Amino acid sequence: MSFEHFCVIGAILILGSVYASKLSNKFGVPVLLLFLLIGMLAGSQGIGGIEFGENFQDYQIAKIIGDIALIFILFAGGLDTNWRMIVPVLGQGFTLATVGVGLTMIIVGTFAWFILGSYSTFNVGIEGISWLEGLLLGAIISSTDAAAVFSILKSSKIDLKGNLQPLLELESGSNDPMAVLLTTTFVRLLATAEGSIIELGFSLVIQLVVGIMVGYGMGRFMGWGTNLLRIDIKRLYSVSMLAKVLLTYGIATIFQGNGFLAVYVAGLVAGNRQWQEKETIVGFHDGISWLMQIIMFVTLGLLVFPSQLIPVAPVALTIGVFLIFVARPLSIFIGLSLSEYTWREKSFISWVGLRGAVPIVLAIAPVTARLPGANTIFDVVFFVVLISISLQGFTLAPMARWLGLVND
Repeated sequence: MSFEHFCVIGAILILGSVYASKLSNKFGVPVLLLFLLIGMLAGSQGIGGIEFGENFQDYQIAKIIGDIALIFILFAGGLDTNWRMIVPVLGQGFTLATVGVGLTMIIVGTFAWFILGSYSTFNVGIEGISWLEGLLLGAIISSTDAAAVFSILKSSKIDLKGNLQPLLELESGSNDPMAVLLTTTFVRLLATAEGSIIELGFSLVIQLVVGIMVGYGMGRFMGWGTNLLRIDIKRLYSVSMLAKVLLTYGIATIFQGNGFLAVYVAGLVAGNRQWQEKETIVGFHDGISWLMQIIMFVTLGLLVFPSQLIPVAPVALTIGVFLIFVARPLSIFIGLSLSEYTWREKSFISWVGLRGAVPIVLAIAPVTARLPGANTIFDVVFFVVLISISLQGFTLAPMARWLGLVND
């Protein structure tokens, strides 16, 4: 493909996604679902005929695009979060982001091992999986997606009672590091047979501590550095902030911390401090966040071959329904068992367990590690994400009203 054709096709896909977002406001269609479908339609088995996802390098490219997009999506999410609103839910949010993710992984992973390992019920090419392989699948789909949650909560235009919205945003913005760590650890265990549970726990602590420390320090530096800049070209303030976001991720990762957690914390710290040109910079990163969501979801849609989703539909539907109606509620009710949240509030929190781009990006890891059955796992995860966004995305606002959790 020539550069000129690349520019034309890229522009058409982005413009198509932007105009398709009008359907979200008019008919309540989850906008992220539209982005995914546009990518699928533009793919090699769609009307666009773009050949992508047919070789190993395409998955590597998609992984890089996904990581870059998540960096700016999480930073914008933190930048837009009010610290005073999340202080009362810090404990619950941290519990859901760690214990909740771990419980979801174990419950879903054990269930996947049971139906695919104990019984050859589904002919999808991954029968006889081990419990470890089941846990890998559970780890990949264990976290909620910040982009999906932020987008749907904003587009639904509902005013939730109490501290529900800050808790949901904090959980979705901070639980990706746990899922990333668990996924990469199990991929390494399966690929090399190296590592242990003790190493897993130690690595988790290091990533969380370093990520938080680097994020906090860089968040303070972002505000201080912006005030120190003092230049006449106002738009360069936004450019400098963009570089600081990438710097935050890089420093945290180099020092064995979790870069995604670091950029979210940096956005949270910077967003709750005062500095010059803040309104302009926040608006700039909000636009960057939406652009990243479009690029990421369309790219992930291009990776999928619709014909390959049909064979995995039975097992993916089974796992998706189990995740939504059993695993997620169990992890929420256990994780919040000591809190004062009512059963209605816990039920709604469990319903806002949307899976989005993060599980799909994580599902690329087994493919790039060349694990047996990795492509099938990718297709199963993609199908589960479609189920989650479609079912939970369409019904989020009605569920909140039905449970009586919306301020009149």
